[in-house]
Amino acid sequence: MDHTHVIIRPVISEKSFALAEAGKYTFRVHDDAHKTEIRQAIERLFDVGVLEVRTAWVKPKPKRRGYTSGKTRRWKKAIVQVRQGETIPIFRGLEGSE
Repeated sequence: MDHTHVIIRPVISEKSFALAEAGKYTFRVHDDAHKTEIRQAIERLFDVGVLEVRTAWVKPKPKRRGYTSGKTRRWKKAIVQVRQGETIPIFRGLEGSE
């Protein structure tokens, strides 16, 4: 799998910004990607050293529109810890916007 297909997009939330201050960054990743592929993709795309990769499945939530009910899709997220002193530039610009 190509490195640009492994990482789908960063997860933008309050919790992800709190983790970013500790050097941990959260990404939505491809469902079939494993930890080694995620590590290699982050290292090549952002030129940082990765210490640890943790993955988790986000469960689907029930949704309704009128009488029609369904669920959102489940998706896979990865929390990536980079080396001390290194940052990922995607999160750097958003930290000060309040």
